[in-house]
Amino acid sequence: MSSGKTILLVEDDPAIAMIIRETLVGECGHFASVGSLAERNAWLADHRADIVITDVVLPDGDGIDSLSHTGIDPSTPVIVLSAQNTLDTAVRATGIGSYDYLPKPFDLDELTASVRAALEKRSEPATRDAAVPADSHGLVGRAPAMQAVYRTIARLASNDLAVLILGESGTGKEVVARAIHATGLRRNGPFVAINMAAIPRELIEAELFGHEKGAFTGAHSRNAGRFEQAAGGTLFLDEIGDMPLEAQTRLLRVLQSNEYSTVGGSQALRADVRVIAATHRDMRTLVADGRFREDLFYRLNVIPVTLPPLRDRRSDIAALVGHFVDAGRSSGLPHRQFAPAAMQWLERYDWPGNVRELGNVVQRLAVLSRDTVVTARDVETLLRENGEGGGAVEPAALIARAVDDWAREAMAGATNDGDIHEQLEAIVEAALFRRVLREVRGNQLEAARRLGINRNTLRKRLGQLDIDPAHP
Repeated sequence: MSSGKTILLVEDDPAIAMIIRETLVGECGHFASVGSLAERNAWLADHRADIVITDVVLPDGDGIDSLSHTGIDPSTPVIVLSAQNTLDTAVRATGIGSYDYLPKPFDLDELTASVRAALEKRSEPATRDAAVPADSHGLVGRAPAMQAVYRTIARLASNDLAVLILGESGTGKEVVARAIHATGLRRNGPFVAINMAAIPRELIEAELFGHEKGAFTGAHSRNAGRFEQAAGGTLFLDEIGDMPLEAQTRLLRVLQSNEYSTVGGSQALRADVRVIAATHRDMRTLVADGRFREDLFYRLNVIPVTLPPLRDRRSDIAALVGHFVDAGRSSGLPHRQFAPAAMQWLERYDWPGNVRELGNVVQRLAVLSRDTVVTARDVETLLRENGEGGGAVEPAALIARAVDDWAREAMAGATNDGDIHEQLEAIVEAALFRRVLREVRGNQLEAARRLGINRNTLRKRLGQLDIDPAHP
């Protein structure tokens, strides 16, 4: 489907540029590709692009920061591609008014769909004047599941919509809530948090809305509630699934009218807050069971953000460990390094307590380890002593996950159909043959027996894989 439009790609990797060209050339009348900021600026000086697709890290500068200096038409949709898969990149991409942000490796179908949608909405203006601090706001990780979270946070920066954060305990729901606040329109206002599960039922309304002197026994003076404390900022309602039904009814009225009154008061006060709620519970089950108001659920669930459990983002564990080590040093804990085998042990564990549990374990290891290098034995001993050793993942499951990760990246960059099977077969065979040959000290006859294959077949494959049996 050729639209007659012009697409400009700014990408310094020739292989990626070729794949994108082959994917999108049928979507436009003209496709231009350049590999640097200088080439981009020279091209834009003489041509007009209907859509710009740009990488972030380019040989001569930053593809995001430099966009405001190109003189490009503000209504031109910009799609940002980046291997720097952090919240900061997503927020900066949104801050310059980009139409979309796709982390590498990206899905070609998703890129095509984004280009088609952008060209259809070509007339919508883009704003480029949002200033956002370059900060990760405590969010660490580049796993695909976290990229979806970053993109949602970035898209929330220009509005005040209610947000419902869902996820298991320990996944970092309050960290995400603070990131939404810190990158949003109300970032200069207060961030006020209240945990519904930690407040006695009879005191929740007074905590939320405040109370007047004499409103109830023990109310010796007027107290401002959380809505008043958060005026001009964000109110974070943690564990909203534990809120009593009677308090739910009053909260719903406040969200509908943007007004409330204190307990024992009659004056209407304006609810000038952005509301972010969070829970580890299944909200739809609570609604079905009559334990949570359906109308309140839909008021809160305008923009849902689902946080992945740590077991679904194991590739982020090393970065999280580094983050917790640095945080521990700033709190006075001794600096520790983690041996590769120790890190593998951490990556094998299932982490039922998620990121919170990992942070706790890293801090304990920093205190309890006798050496500056944490070993696999240190990790295993600590987890088993604390009854947490049952979460280790079996090696077969680790292999399956590694293959899944490899295949996803390979498919994003593959140019020949069927090629990835041969590539993976060679990788796995080479690793297997080397390990077996080392175990049998280069004895090919014994290696063939252990592998269950013919010795001539083994010799042939060793030659094809360029493996020296004497030095595998």
